[in-house]
Amino acid sequence: MTTQAHEEFGGDAEVGELVRGFESGELPPAEFGHRGHLTVALWYALRHGAADAARVMREALGAYLDRHGLGPEVYHETLTIFWMRRVCAFCGAAGGDGVAPASRPLYALANELAREFVDSRLVYAYYSEALIKSDAARREWVAPDLRPLDF
Repeated sequence: MTTQAHEEFGGDAEVGELVRGFESGELPPAEFGHRGHLTVALWYALRHGAADAARVMREALGAYLDRHGLGPEVYHETLTIFWMRRVCAFCGAAGGDGVAPASRPLYALANELAREFVDSRLVYAYYSEALIKSDAARREWVAPDLRPLDF
């Protein structure tokens, strides 16, 4: 399954397939774009809650990069935390409690999340390009320099 922005999930099984492909490393990096990242983040947010989701995502991304022979320099801590916070806030706004899915099916939430945050450049509303591309932001969480997070 590819994770292009224009494709929507047709059921919860498709979401699970994406997550399994990511966790097993069977999903090629070329097919794991922004929408795929958002979907996995949603999966972890709903299953682990806001307190643990970022840690789980960090560990899973590290394992995924290792499986594909990509170095740790590909991982970006500030982007990971930014998007995990954004996804966790979405879960709360969508009627979920950050632990269990809302009354809507998972695939519907994943589709809505992808539509709402299709543009990965949202981060630049909060961060200057220089800061987000810095080594410090890649290694550790760095607070935004343009405006505080409002979610």
